[in-house]
Amino acid sequence: MSFNLSDEEGTFLVKLARRAILENLKDGRIISPPKDAPPNLFEKRGVFVTINSIIGGEKSLRGCIGFPYPIYPLVRAVIEAAIESATRDPRFPPLRLEELNQVVLEVSVLTEPELIEVKSPLEYPSKIKIGEDGLIIERGFYRGLLLPQVPIEWGWNEEEFLSQCCLKAGLPPDCWLLKGTKIYKFQAIIFEETSPNGPVIRKTLKKTEEA
Repeated sequence: MSFNLSDEEGTFLVKLARRAILENLKDGRIISPPKDAPPNLFEKRGVFVTINSIIGGEKSLRGCIGFPYPIYPLVRAVIEAAIESATRDPRFPPLRLEELNQVVLEVSVLTEPELIEVKSPLEYPSKIKIGEDGLIIERGFYRGLLLPQVPIEWGWNEEEFLSQCCLKAGLPPDCWLLKGTKIYKFQAIIFEETSPNGPVIRKTLKKTEEA
């Protein structure tokens, strides 16, 4: 990991994401990056904001959008990703203001994606660490991204992770085996609310061993 964030910085980002969504849902306003943010949060970083509904004690995805590459200062990227995740994820209707107390937010701050170099596509699974790496798959105009927490949540192995990322890109599940497909990996520092607008913790990803 080429950088780190303190627990205080992570809490700051998650609360910033919630405030950005709240203000936008109230009156369409996009808040400005706070000038009192820790200096580390003005570095350019990739980031994704994930919104999960809490239904019967279980999480259900409600929105997830972000910036894979470090093109904006982190505070600005979090504000924009949070609003986009709440209002523009094409998989879901826009979040309603009254839903805000029924969702938890998760902020994933990304390392810069790095192209995985292999001599044969069959090497790709050995180059990926479940619980550490996220993936981006590119082929032509198609691109799919899955965050490091996704294969943990679904119990995927490395091959399944690659296949699901192909599907996310709108490609056949085995396209990672085809010449000309580019695969990138990245890592993430993840902070999440433990309950709607509740305490924020650093999320640790743990791979479950297969029986």
